[in-house]
Amino acid sequence: MTLNVLILCTHNSARSVLAEGMLNHWAQKLGKDVKAFSAGSAPSGKINSFAIEVLKAAGVETEGFRSKSWDEFSTPTMHVVITVCDSAAQETCPYWPGTRVKVHWGYPDPSNTEGGDDAKLQAFELTRQAISYRMLQLLALENPQAMSDAELQERLTRISAN
Repeated sequence: MTLNVLILCTHNSARSVLAEGMLNHWAQKLGKDVKAFSAGSAPSGKINSFAIEVLKAAGVETEGFRSKSWDEFSTPTMHVVITVCDSAAQETCPYWPGTRVKVHWGYPDPSNTEGGDDAKLQAFELTRQAISYRMLQLLALENPQAMSDAELQERLTRISAN
């Protein structure tokens, strides 16, 4: 059974897209039955070009990436919901059938970096690396599909402390 992970950020233009890209990239490389999706409560309608640039540089296939509303996700069944921005974590998320656990893994918004394009690109790359580290920790969990909800919640919460 595929473990479906929905990653939320208010605008679905940077952090959630980075997380979706990195989780799917690593799951494919490691042969894990995990599928990431990303969405926002108020999608911007476009993905930040710096997010696409750092994902491509990391070897992630970005064709077909787009900014999506969380309203699009009545299927497939979501097992894990991860919020990656503080504003999304404070919003009342709709209920997704099958959702087992919800966790917040917050990251500063690299879009707010001052200092020009080079500084923004570096901020996006550092955010991508930090997100990638946590996604690898998620993928290192042994058989999360078989864990109880409480155990999966505890493990994902523990990852948020790293």
